[in-house]
Amino acid sequence: MKSTYTDSELIAMARRVLDIESRAVSHLAERLDGAFASACRILDETRGRVVVSGMGKSGHVSSKIAATLASTGTPAFFMHPAEASHGDLGMITADDTLLAISYSGETDEVLTILPLVRRLGAGLVSITGNPASTLAREADVHLNVAVDEEACPLNLAPTASTTATLAMGDALAVALLEKRGFTAEDFARSHPSGSLGKRLLLRVGDVMHEGDAVPHVTPDVNLRDGLMEMTAKGLGMTAIVDAGHRAVGVFTDGDLRRALDDGVDVHTTLMREVASAGCKTISDTALAVEAVRMLEENRITALLVVDDRERLIGALNIHDLFRAGIM
Repeated sequence: MKSTYTDSELIAMARRVLDIESRAVSHLAERLDGAFASACRILDETRGRVVVSGMGKSGHVSSKIAATLASTGTPAFFMHPAEASHGDLGMITADDTLLAISYSGETDEVLTILPLVRRLGAGLVSITGNPASTLAREADVHLNVAVDEEACPLNLAPTASTTATLAMGDALAVALLEKRGFTAEDFARSHPSGSLGKRLLLRVGDVMHEGDAVPHVTPDVNLRDGLMEMTAKGLGMTAIVDAGHRAVGVFTDGDLRRALDDGVDVHTTLMREVASAGCKTISDTALAVEAVRMLEENRITALLVVDDRERLIGALNIHDLFRAGIM
């Protein structure tokens, strides 16, 4: 039968869980020693890949640790220990290191594959909560993630122990990241679809309009024809180019409003009379995030893209950057 708890009692339970788990992680930091540094060196010097394996809740944690390692510069993947005994052990080579995770250190599925891993000549790093366990003794290096108690009131469900294990995995990944000089650009290369990847990898040339899609007219075209070009290309602006196709100005929606307020005749007024000179330009090789910075700093909504001779080769506006996920 379900018990009835007040809001304050539920919050108190949550605080107890968080307190237990935070203390478990804090105690990890106090216990760190040379074994951690040795584990980092083994993983860093692995010529192949780090194969992370664990069963049950440790398996879920292992999968996350493998993903974190892989995304921060340490080639890694998860191998299910039960499946390993039925063919997946072929994933491991002599150049790899097995990072085996079991809180008890006695998980049958993990222990079963140890002799075969050793026969291959692969390295072995273990993470357990029992330094006297079989897995701890068999490993080249053992990392102890023992906790005083689980957050579960029955002290049964893996809670604080899985948090501690996950934290140890993060510590390994970040230490290796630092040791290898892994940069934000490296991170972006493995996350090309993420927001950071787009900000660090996407170039202006990847998002700009080019060719016939770029609105442009010469200075001596009348305002009416300039408006027709703006409307046809739909960027809310048109570039003004000279005979060499160099960008010498720009005409925007704002320029149009000012011209109409001044009562100009769209049939007789020339574009050079109403366009803004000194237009903002950017290279197609510049990062798209630099285009965002220029738009924000100059309080404008569009940029012309030019080559190294100031010839017009493209254009983009704020909507293009939104669609690309840069803003």
